[in-house]
Amino acid sequence: MDQMSGVFGSFDENINIISAQTGTTIRATEHGICISGTQKAAQEAADIIEVLKKMYNKNETIGESTIGYAMELVSEGHQEMVNEMMSDVVAITSRGKQIKCKSYGQKEYIKSIKDNTVVICVGPAGTGKTYLAMAMAVVALKNKQISRIILTRPAVEAGEKLGFLPGDLQNKVDPYLRPLYDALYDFMGAEAYARLSEKGVIEVAPLAYMRGRTLNDAFIILDEAQNCTMEQMKMFLTRFGENSKVVVTGDITQIDLPKERSSGLKKVTSILKNIDHIGIVNLTNKDVVRHPLVKNIVKAFEKYENRRGNTIV
Repeated sequence: MDQMSGVFGSFDENINIISAQTGTTIRATEHGICISGTQKAAQEAADIIEVLKKMYNKNETIGESTIGYAMELVSEGHQEMVNEMMSDVVAITSRGKQIKCKSYGQKEYIKSIKDNTVVICVGPAGTGKTYLAMAMAVVALKNKQISRIILTRPAVEAGEKLGFLPGDLQNKVDPYLRPLYDALYDFMGAEAYARLSEKGVIEVAPLAYMRGRTLNDAFIILDEAQNCTMEQMKMFLTRFGENSKVVVTGDITQIDLPKERSSGLKKVTSILKNIDHIGIVNLTNKDVVRHPLVKNIVKAFEKYENRRGNTIV
């Protein structure tokens, strides 16, 4: 009964979403679940509920986003993937929460990080690109596979100028690095982060600080790489040394570079795609795991861009 309560949701809110989407009527009976509708619609609703049961048994909270993903799995005939997708715990936060893949694309992303030395992940907002990379970095550090974590971003203005921000250079670039700090706090806690940062085990710095360095025995993450020029991408991708792993993440629909400068991320995925030990992962709106409305916003912008034949920069 607990399982059914979790799947149905408070006041049957989850099951009402499935009913509305499939055109069926669903109710609980003493013998199980009764689904009324066309044979095709009823089967689809039953398959979605079975996927949600499996998610619930994997300790996943059933809500609008998980229902949406369950529907997509069923519509594509991939409902058997749910067990594989949610079988492994990627990491555990400082508060004990288990982090698991929430889409098949995320599962492939994690596998690529494990299998390759360099991984380039391109995808829209909300797909977990940075968060999952951070999770893998923290796990590698805890398992002593590497001795330090290096996180970097290009300090490119998105409607603001660095010169107008108060403080010294570090104060000016800190707002650009804040999402990286937030993820570290989530996995380590603020105290552990401060201690490791002071020891130099964790370094968060703007991309310009990487020039001229050789980064050995490190897990290196370049975030917001769509705002890197080709020269910056080449500089960064030639920094890593022995026993290091590199993850590059970016969203080519959110480029903040001046119009006369092209994104290096766009070019590098084609330049490096056939090199051994380099993984190229493309996430889509199907992998968005934030609020369900985020997925709809991403889809709407994709349709707009396809009609115009270009991308929003």
